[in-house]
Amino acid sequence: MIMVLVCLPKFSNAVTLPAAAVAASQTQSSASDQKSEPSNDEKKAAWAALAAILQNDKSRQALIDQLNQASESPSTAATPTLTPPEETEDKTVLESVTDVSRHFGGQFLYRVQELQRNISEAPHKSFNKKTFFNAVSHFAMLAAALFTFYEVTGWLMTPLYRRMGEWGRKKNSDRTSWLHLPAMIVAAFVIDLLLLGIALFFGQILSDSLNGGSRTIAYQQGLFLNAFALIEFFKAILRLMFCPRYAQLRFFHLPDNRANYWNRRLSWLSGVIGYGLLVVVPIVSNQVNLQVGALVNMVVMGLMTVWALYLIFHNRRNIQLELQRLADRSLSFFALFIRAFALVWHWLASAYFIALFLLSMFNPGDSLKFMMAATVRSLAIIGIGALVSGILTRWISKKITLSPDLRRNYPELQKRVNDWISVMLKLARILTVFTVSLMLLSAWNLFDFWHWLTQGAGVKLVDIIIRIVMILFFSAVGWTLLASLIESRLASDSHGRPMPSARTRTLLTLFRNALAVIISTITIMILLSEIGVNIAPLLAGAGALGLAVSFGSQTLVKDIITGIFIQFENGMNTGDLVTIGAITGTVERMSIRSVGVRQDTGAYHIIPWSSITTFANFVRGIGSFVANYDVDRSEDSDRVNATLQAAVTDLMQDKAIRGMVIGEPAFAGLVGLTDHGFTVRVSFTTQPLKQWTVRFALDDKVKKHFDAAGISAPHQRLQVMQSGTEVDGAASFQSLPAPE
Repeated sequence: MIMVLVCLPKFSNAVTLPAAAVAASQTQSSASDQKSEPSNDEKKAAWAALAAILQNDKSRQALIDQLNQASESPSTAATPTLTPPEETEDKTVLESVTDVSRHFGGQFLYRVQELQRNISEAPHKSFNKKTFFNAVSHFAMLAAALFTFYEVTGWLMTPLYRRMGEWGRKKNSDRTSWLHLPAMIVAAFVIDLLLLGIALFFGQILSDSLNGGSRTIAYQQGLFLNAFALIEFFKAILRLMFCPRYAQLRFFHLPDNRANYWNRRLSWLSGVIGYGLLVVVPIVSNQVNLQVGALVNMVVMGLMTVWALYLIFHNRRNIQLELQRLADRSLSFFALFIRAFALVWHWLASAYFIALFLLSMFNPGDSLKFMMAATVRSLAIIGIGALVSGILTRWISKKITLSPDLRRNYPELQKRVNDWISVMLKLARILTVFTVSLMLLSAWNLFDFWHWLTQGAGVKLVDIIIRIVMILFFSAVGWTLLASLIESRLASDSHGRPMPSARTRTLLTLFRNALAVIISTITIMILLSEIGVNIAPLLAGAGALGLAVSFGSQTLVKDIITGIFIQFENGMNTGDLVTIGAITGTVERMSIRSVGVRQDTGAYHIIPWSSITTFANFVRGIGSFVANYDVDRSEDSDRVNATLQAAVTDLMQDKAIRGMVIGEPAFAGLVGLTDHGFTVRVSFTTQPLKQWTVRFALDDKVKKHFDAAGISAPHQRLQVMQSGTEVDGAASFQSLPAPE
């Protein structure tokens, strides 16, 4: 039904101005031709029409353009005539759909009435038996000779087709190039068309020699040659798709029996419909009468439509399975469309033959030509679109490999370039699918693609797409260059380059994140402006929202500001050992709002910047420690100091430990005295975070040297009074060592 409505004449729904407005806008150059003064009603009508023009933006602009052209015309030129622009009425979508339905419904009824009138009122012609059989005999001789010639030439090309198929399959199996087999298939199709052209040339020569000077016979043979060209061209397309005789040139993976099945039935179906509508029906209508021709047309198309619908629904499930298997073997991009087509193919095919049946009732010859032409254009469009999409899909899967120097200097550049190229190719593939869809609608007269592209909304759409692509391209280039420079600075020193400091790494990381947010925001705003979105309210709303958020998120703002100042003051960096409040651990992550600290127990703490009042950093410049050792009071202090110095000397002979120590150890001697012992001290200055390693090694050496020298740690002593013994009236006391 859709095809029937499409082929009906188009209806012009432009609304013109009242005649009074046209008369009021025209000026006359001769005084003798002036009209009488218009009446008040005419003036009011003209004024109302002028007001309607000025109220409509399009008509007002058209009138302004005409006035500008009239004012710029040469003085010697004739007096310009102003034509009031057509008044366009803004309609809702529902009103537009109603108007279109009413228009096409009226046209369909008109066509049905015209068909009925032609059949019922057509003049009857007398049947001339001699002329009819004479024409049939000449017609049969031409058809037999032409079909024989065409079959023989096709049979002679059999060895060439087989070699082409074998060569293409061999190249395809070797995976040397995937284009060899499609090239051979297309070449075989071109050869088939050349044979068809030669056969038509041969048939025209036979027709000139067999018509016997009869215009009737020449007319009938001309009908046959036209039908032969159209039908055999369609059969050549079927052979291109199914290729029943040469499996090597078959593009689809179909068994021989399935390929023969569909090629034979579709060829027979197209032949009966084509020769029936293009040859039999015109001859019967011309030699007998229109009633019989219309009856033959209806019988042929009715039978063929019923048979086509039977074939469609009888093989619906098998074809769905074949399409599903084809989707499994295809690329993921094509698999989506193939699976979608597998679900609705039988409805599309049914609509195709029903539309052909209805159109053939109105115009038997032109309907078949239109359907075949639209079919061929659709297949060509789909084939070209699939080829372009396949090439783009293969390019998407490929990766660009940069030189080793570029990969070393810019570690993320190769990945980022490949990602952007992949996005651009996917966008081109989407545009290809969109263009193919519009061209398919245009092939069936459902949409005027060329007018839309050159004069309609397509001009603006193409301009917007070009602008969007250019904006995305420059944004991608800018972000890629800036991010690559930052990442180059952050690269490691595995290739001899100096390692950036932790502060530099942190600041560059924060700057890269801020740069990504800025570029993304600016790009989105520009894109919205290009597609027609007024971004002024967005900017105003963003400002108001930002003000409201600033009042409600003062802590967040404080976190950000404090974090920025700590970073610029180089307070801490990733990897530093710090103490923040009661938490001591290693800095693992620093963002613009918080710092992440990992304790030695494994606990991970996220600390907002604003909550940090003071902190200690153990890796700023140097590390140091003071070692105190307590010994028994009875030990000789000089011997203890000498033993401690010997332990330190032994420690400093270790090259690993010596590389951690800055300068020389400082001995303070005896620094503390108690009732039970005294304390000796030595202090070290070390590399950052090495003080614990040196302290542990020193403790080990000191213990070994003190044990070897017999120096003991201080012991606590207790006094015990013994009762029962009196010496001069006083108790006696004994000093005992305290238990350890």
